[in-house]
Amino acid sequence: MNPSPRTPSTSSARLLRRWLLRAFLLVVTVVAALSVWNSRWAEAPKMLWSLARMPPATELPVPVDGVRPGQIADTFGAPRGRDRSHAGIDIFAARGTPVRSATPGVVAEVREGGLGGRQVWVIGPGRERYYYAHLESWAAGLARGQVVAAGDLLGHVGDSGNAKGTPPHLHWGIYGADGARDPLPLLRR
Repeated sequence: MNPSPRTPSTSSARLLRRWLLRAFLLVVTVVAALSVWNSRWAEAPKMLWSLARMPPATELPVPVDGVRPGQIADTFGAPRGRDRSHAGIDIFAARGTPVRSATPGVVAEVREGGLGGRQVWVIGPGRERYYYAHLESWAAGLARGQVVAAGDLLGHVGDSGNAKGTPPHLHWGIYGADGARDPLPLLRR
């Protein structure tokens, strides 16, 4: 027995069902993509995309509360032992003084170890990396992947790492595609 031949109406109905199914799947995909894009999970990738399109900072606030640029000695490039130089500046302040993000950014690392002791790395405008080191403590809840605004608390001045026993200070460095950059000329006068 031969199956019945397709009639134009059954063929059209099948095409309509396929078209409706594809349209439904497209709508579901778009709604899901928008939900993910607007979630907190996507906050850091969206910020990184925005930061990458910005130029590097040309003017910055001092990241330590109560310190003015004129109070900071430019120690960038000073010799530090036989095989390295100082790739940042030291901002001296009382132990526990708040340290704030100089730029908007995304926290890349919150860690303890090495020369910097307790440290925070923030990816900022122009994909430059901002290094905050020798902290006494981190801001409560600070975590890798967190989006920060300029002025957000990162931690507190201390003497951790190889600064143990020295006067409390923040070692602050900025690293771009060409290596370390002197932060002092960027500070608002």
